[in-house]
Amino acid sequence: MRLAAALALLLAASAALAQDTRSEYLQMFDSDGDGRVSEAEYLAYMDRSFRSMDSNGDGILETGELPGNRGRPIALTDFQDNLRSQFRKLDRNHDGYLNARELTAPPR
Repeated sequence: MRLAAALALLLAASAALAQDTRSEYLQMFDSDGDGRVSEAEYLAYMDRSFRSMDSNGDGILETGELPGNRGRPIALTDFQDNLRSQFRKLDRNHDGYLNARELTAPPR
């Protein structure tokens, strides 16, 4: 009986920690503070990595700008198209926004 109670307490603590972590992650994307992430907020946050790697600012990540200098060049517009597709897959309830659970869910 004590073991079951201890396990239940441990699971409850783990769930609370996971929720806190998801909420903190959501806040990184949620620029207007409404507790959800729009497609525009998702793109804006994710674009930061692209722009930081685009050393010459031409809107294209050339092979030399990619991690390990490997891969094919990708344009910002193609990158954003991929992000929009990813957003739609993450938006499992199809409301046009990501909540903390959707944002942290593994891709399908």
